[in-house]
Amino acid sequence: MAPVRVTEWRKLPLSLTELCIDTTLRCGQSFRWRKINDEWCCTLHGRIISLKQDPTHLHYRSIWPAAAQRPTSAPIVKTETPEDDTEELLKHYLSLKLDLTSLYEQWSEADANFRKRAPKFGGVRMLSQDAWEALISFICSSNNNISRISQMVHKLCLHYGPLIGHINEQPFHDFPTPEALTGKQVESHLRELGFGYRAKYIAETARVVSTEKPKGWLAGLANPAHPNFRAASEAEDEKMLPPPTTYKEAHEALLALAGVGPKVADCVCLMGLGWGEAVPVDTHVWQIAQRDYKFGKSRTKTFSKVMYDAVGDHFRQLWGEYAGWAHSVLFTADLKTFEGRVAKKEEDDETLMVKGEAGEDAIVEVKREVVEDEASLPLTGKKRKTVQTKVKIEVEEAGDAHPKRRRTRSQKAV
Repeated sequence: MAPVRVTEWRKLPLSLTELCIDTTLRCGQSFRWRKINDEWCCTLHGRIISLKQDPTHLHYRSIWPAAAQRPTSAPIVKTETPEDDTEELLKHYLSLKLDLTSLYEQWSEADANFRKRAPKFGGVRMLSQDAWEALISFICSSNNNISRISQMVHKLCLHYGPLIGHINEQPFHDFPTPEALTGKQVESHLRELGFGYRAKYIAETARVVSTEKPKGWLAGLANPAHPNFRAASEAEDEKMLPPPTTYKEAHEALLALAGVGPKVADCVCLMGLGWGEAVPVDTHVWQIAQRDYKFGKSRTKTFSKVMYDAVGDHFRQLWGEYAGWAHSVLFTADLKTFEGRVAKKEEDDETLMVKGEAGEDAIVEVKREVVEDEASLPLTGKKRKTVQTKVKIEVEEAGDAHPKRRRTRSQKAV
């Protein structure tokens, strides 16, 4: 019975300001990381990777499958494999060549809103994912939330991806290839699994990529400065087409695929092809643009291409070459998953009698809302607290037999 190979724990020096895995792995970039006890686990490039973090280091180990599939009772042997390229893979996957602290400083200098929100969300780093996985994952994201997308991606791996191994009896499958998602029964099976209209898009895109496009076509859309993992060696074997010279060319090429609109194309460009200037704009980001960046409220219900391009261009001009990275920090700050990090609200009611505008008595109900912002400081672990009090005064006329009328005024005190 062949054992599964498990490496010893290793570590990379990495501060929480450069990477916070508890935030980065939950903010809607990748949908396959699972937290088991204090470890984040996922299959990448034919192995299971486990991550955990302390304030100064990222700790990792890898689990490699044996030649034959292992029953759960088979022995596990810890080994050091000379061919293990997990450190190289992690440095690529986590985009560790870029100095995130410097980027945060740059964005904070350019943007007061970013400067205000960033301290609560340090270490949000863009992942450099496999382009094919990013493409299919974000086709699943259409009209969806992170939880349901994660369920769909898990089903794809469970039913169509190769089994790599187990952790605590939980099976871990790698992401399925384009070829695995082709076939007459794929679309109907995906519909049975709850993919809805996305089933057709996945099956059709898999067919086009696997049978109509040359090998390496998708990886060939990557930013030459940030190629896919192992892209250089694969290019020699597969004679890939020359990569496009601009992000716009990659974006346009993706739009030709089934189920890919501007937002999905930008997600793939940013998270799977290394184009840092790509800014995915959905209704959530549009609300951020309206609320924080003075984009007027649209009178139309549809989000037009002109509006989409205007938001993306504004952020690219504001944040520069890695605008998509900065956008992801603000996107993360608005997720309900992390709302406890931002504010705690309490209300305190008080009733007063005052003279109204015409001299009549009025009952005044005072609502004091206390908003506490708690920001964990990554380097110290201490919390900085800002208290904001909002006072709402509701006035109702005394002695009125008719339905009560209310006049409300708001005051703020910090």
